[in-house]
Amino acid sequence: MTESATPAAPPNDLTLARAIRDGDEQAFEALVRREHGSMLRFARRFVSTQAVAEEVVQDAWLAVLQGIGRFEGRSSLRTWIFRILANLAKTRGQRESRSSPFSAFGDDEVPSVDPDRFLAAGERWGGHWAMTPASWEDIPEERLQARETLAALRSVIDTLPPMQAEVLQLRDVLGWSSAEVCNVLEISETNQRVLLHRARSKVRRALERLLGDEERA
Repeated sequence: MTESATPAAPPNDLTLARAIRDGDEQAFEALVRREHGSMLRFARRFVSTQAVAEEVVQDAWLAVLQGIGRFEGRSSLRTWIFRILANLAKTRGQRESRSSPFSAFGDDEVPSVDPDRFLAAGERWGGHWAMTPASWEDIPEERLQARETLAALRSVIDTLPPMQAEVLQLRDVLGWSSAEVCNVLEISETNQRVLLHRARSKVRRALERLLGDEERA
């Protein structure tokens, strides 16, 4: 795989890395506060329990401390840390026989969008939408952010294949760039786009069903 071009680390990352390398405990604590929660959610996708995820993250922090002197700022500090974590989570998950190979797409044979939503090939406009996706512009924001809606979405995300779930989380929840995601997960830009599209399509279908059920209630 050709590594995606990831922006170099911002100056504050280099300053923080130097401080940690020089033994500044407060700098390290600040980094842990910034990244620890996201790291736990990341690791949990690939191991069997929260306790195991916590062990993996602790191992990652130890590796960060041991290797901080090798951080050269070619990527952001966050990307560098998550690459360490990804390798540890992959190894632990495969050892548990819980996860698929880390680079697997998962669910390849399932269409991203239900074929019934398109016109049949023999029809005049075959392959086009039979009914376009519903617009959510008129749905009140409070409804989209309701506890029940968010809980349902989290449940759907938890059922996604690990790589789809992780790409979705990194891109849409944490706001990472595609280059950062490709670097951390060691996948191509094309693979990243496919995984994100599939994950978003499944989440959208689930939200459409949820909101449709509420309309009919």
